[in-house]
Amino acid sequence: MNSQILSYPDAVRAAEACAGHILGLLRSAIETSGQATLAISGGSSPKPMFAAWARAKFPWERVQLFWVDERVVPPTGARSNFKLANDTWLGPAKFPLANIHRVLAELGPASAAERYVQEIRTCFGIAEGELPRFDVIHRGLGPDGHTASLFPGEPLIDDRSGIAAAVWVEKFQQWRVTLLPGVLLAAPHTAMLVTGADKAPVLREVLQGPGDLSRLPAQIATRDHGEAARDDVDRREVTWFVDAAAAAEL
Repeated sequence: MNSQILSYPDAVRAAEACAGHILGLLRSAIETSGQATLAISGGSSPKPMFAAWARAKFPWERVQLFWVDERVVPPTGARSNFKLANDTWLGPAKFPLANIHRVLAELGPASAAERYVQEIRTCFGIAEGELPRFDVIHRGLGPDGHTASLFPGEPLIDDRSGIAAAVWVEKFQQWRVTLLPGVLLAAPHTAMLVTGADKAPVLREVLQGPGDLSRLPAQIATRDHGEAARDDVDRREVTWFVDAAAAAEL
């Protein structure tokens, strides 16, 4: 695994650097195969990244866009990951609607997860039992060590065959739909955007502490736990974009 940690003075510059990095990876994928696939995360950290993409002159018609996870709320709701991306980036950039593959959270957790799996299978042209291989996956890190909507102690952390599932997040008393570890592990490029002083202790633990996926789900696909074939691990690239506050304890 090729892992790199890049630190920036503030959250905006870290997010903008992450934006540029991902655009470079998407360009390479487009040059190779004519199109690219990207899965993005929510939260507040990527807002400047989305704004940078809205300003970019980029062939978005060549990009198929998905979400790493979504809260089971209406797409117009303030907590919707889709709404944040749509308001900040997709709408202003006139991103092709046909290329936006959001989680249909308004259907409810079980139906939304089932439909999302079907959508991914159709877009990637894969059969049941196969996993999609996103060109790039953007992820974040929660102060508790979670990533995507895989929280500490979640049984699905051990799932390596599923694509996506509905999960109940006890901490927030909320249903979410999330990509599963096998999909995170399959991506050749992962961009981790981590900002804020509240992330400093857990970032140190994820990067430098003992491997413990149950306690620190963010270690999925960012540490070598022997979960994938050796050649897949060797090809995997993880780049961390952190601000000075998050990097304070490294």
